[in-house]
Amino acid sequence: MLLAGVAFGQDRNKFAVIINGASGEPAYAKQFEEWTTQLSSVLSEKFGFDSQHIKVLPEKQATAEEVKRTFATLKSELDPDNVVFVFFIGHGSYDGKESKFNLVGPDLSAPEYNALLSSLPTRRVVVFNMSSASGEFVKSLAAKGRIVVTATRSGQETNATRFAGFFIAALKATDADTDQDGHVSVLEAFVYASRLTDDFYKHAGRLATEHALLDDNGDGVGHEKAEAGEGLLARATYLDSLSGEEAAANVATAKLMKERVRLEGEIEQWIARKGTMSEAEYEATLERLFIELAKVNRSIKQAGS
Repeated sequence: MLLAGVAFGQDRNKFAVIINGASGEPAYAKQFEEWTTQLSSVLSEKFGFDSQHIKVLPEKQATAEEVKRTFATLKSELDPDNVVFVFFIGHGSYDGKESKFNLVGPDLSAPEYNALLSSLPTRRVVVFNMSSASGEFVKSLAAKGRIVVTATRSGQETNATRFAGFFIAALKATDADTDQDGHVSVLEAFVYASRLTDDFYKHAGRLATEHALLDDNGDGVGHEKAEAGEGLLARATYLDSLSGEEAAANVATAKLMKERVRLEGEIEQWIARKGTMSEAEYEATLERLFIELAKVNRSIKQAGS
């Protein structure tokens, strides 16, 4: 568990799949391999992922059959309360109809990845497609309880992306926890990485060729920032969250962790009910739930410091 920036033990509730796709040339091969290694390390060393729960497909093994085999194995290991993070590092393509992530040999399309993700029993899946032309994945992967982040806003942004490197920088940063609750949420990591990406192009005096998107309300429409109902589920999903039983150092902490899980579930349910109530009631209740969640997180942080 990560409290006050320090990892305490392993979180067996979380699983990760990192796919290092086809590079196409030596420079990209080296870069993608470095990012893959760095990401795996920071997940286990800082965010408490059990190394046995991090499945890495290096470039030479990143074939369509191996991807399918990896998800089949993962399916047998998961239960509904687990959280799965899927990371794509590499190049993507879009032919005007179908978006794909480049693998060694035949590629898999966004709908095919959606089928693989939908077969998993877990209720919470977080996808980071950090490849070029990845924006089209939002439409295919959007689903209830699923958070989708892409490095580009469309399939037309086909230049090699830098978002993966800046996302890893966000995970390593000491100031990514912007609300100071002791935990790094998916939204905080997305915002931080997006800012670093934007800054890179501005400082280089270049036209930005990638614009990261986030979709977490299941409507299949990504946004570059938390707006129009986006970002609420990502705000309540943490890279370093533990199940109550596994995170508890004592009875008091166990109670706090169970309360956090309850609040996260209530927030998710409330987001799903948005269309059934007035906007004022929706926003007021969400604000109350997030305030309660922030208080619980601060208590957990204090208990671990």
